[in-house]
Amino acid sequence: MIKWGISAYNHNAAITVIKDDQREHEILFASESERYSGIKNDASIPDNMIEAILEYGEPAEIHWYENQFMKNMRRLYAGQGWKKLNIHPDLKRTKIKYHSHHKTHAAAGFYTSPFEQASVLVVDAIGEFTTTSIWNGGHWLSKIWGDVYPRSLGLFYSAITQRCNLKPNEEEYILMGMSAYGDPDKYYEEMKLLLDTNLHRGCRSWLPGVEDYYDFAASAQKIYEEEFEKLVYKTKKMLPRNRNLVIMGGCALNCVANNLALKYFDDVWIMPAPGDSGSSMGAILADSEKHVNWQGPYLGHNIEGKYPVKGLMKELLQGNMVGVANGRAEFGPRALGNRSLLADPRGDKVKDQVNAIKRRQEFRPFAPVVMEEHAKSIFNMPVDSSPYMQYVITCTKSSEYPAIIHKDGTSRVQTVNKNQHSGLYKLLNEFYKSTGCPMLLNTSLNIKGYPMVNTVQDGIQFQKKYKVKVL
Repeated sequence: MIKWGISAYNHNAAITVIKDDQREHEILFASESERYSGIKNDASIPDNMIEAILEYGEPAEIHWYENQFMKNMRRLYAGQGWKKLNIHPDLKRTKIKYHSHHKTHAAAGFYTSPFEQASVLVVDAIGEFTTTSIWNGGHWLSKIWGDVYPRSLGLFYSAITQRCNLKPNEEEYILMGMSAYGDPDKYYEEMKLLLDTNLHRGCRSWLPGVEDYYDFAASAQKIYEEEFEKLVYKTKKMLPRNRNLVIMGGCALNCVANNLALKYFDDVWIMPAPGDSGSSMGAILADSEKHVNWQGPYLGHNIEGKYPVKGLMKELLQGNMVGVANGRAEFGPRALGNRSLLADPRGDKVKDQVNAIKRRQEFRPFAPVVMEEHAKSIFNMPVDSSPYMQYVITCTKSSEYPAIIHKDGTSRVQTVNKNQHSGLYKLLNEFYKSTGCPMLLNTSLNIKGYPMVNTVQDGIQFQKKYKVKVL
């Protein structure tokens, strides 16, 4: 049976296709709409995406990532009015099953995890009414606790994002990067009062005329980390026998705070697409209540061909940055080797050169991808592996690798072993043998405001426009 899971018409739409043969779930496809439309965070479902997915077969079932009736009830409560769901005509041929927003988050996390038993913490801006929830994952998912609108840690962080002239629900990661440059105590007391405020429409009127954005960001991050740790502790107290934790929701992308969960749990799983796009997968899994055969995040459009290790090495050893568009595109917001812009992390000018290409702010850090067996010799690893860039980790040799070190001496580390990505691992190994450096700078193959390269044609256009070879 072919099942489609859909998250759409609010922001960052996505579709997942799963084959259910009763014995196991096999993920056939998962991708965000923006990769097909070329519109960043596209909320709609473009026709070319539907056409691509139909190659896997007509869906016998369609599962939706939230309950539309309850969503509209909350909209009425918030004074926003009733919003009709205009579903793509090609989807109306199949009956749609609707699921609760936070359960689809929880299901996407737990049923892709390696755990048979785990606590699940979901933190986002808002679902239907729920903003934060705790679940017990075992033979099935059961909700233990939830907080409701308008109190929301996610809305708080998005509101401060807006206050700093950034795009809410899109550029929170920039706010996180800015926080290392500010004084976390300067606005801490004043800002903390906002937690008990309805921030659905933002907080542009807070401290009018003040533009201390780095200090705003630092204070917001400090408050966020304190509140997040309280939630992790609450999860542990409510489910003391569970040794494993799953974190989901858009807030799970706050990789600075994620480290705090390791203080309370033996092992932590964060699905690579923890936000609403991942709920397209979660909608199917919330219905079936069983684990999927998770093989990794490479689930999108496929560019066939052998991973171009030789060509990439040639460019890197010449001191050039180089793009790679090969294999299946990553599901989630982070490039993990198949739609990546790579460079030597040791050069003093590399960071500025890459930021110039990507049209990013100068303060923005870059992530390293490192051979798993060498990670602990360069970083203070709190975990054995970090394959999805979900933790911020202190570098012990920051002077040697300036291109991947943030202001606070940390990096958002991606580790790779031979089983996770044989092509990328081979590239790193070849670079290590040639240079003594077991890692590369790895950032997404896109520029600010545009989605990652998806197809061969996208790669050709990127190469022509930005004069960076894409292989």
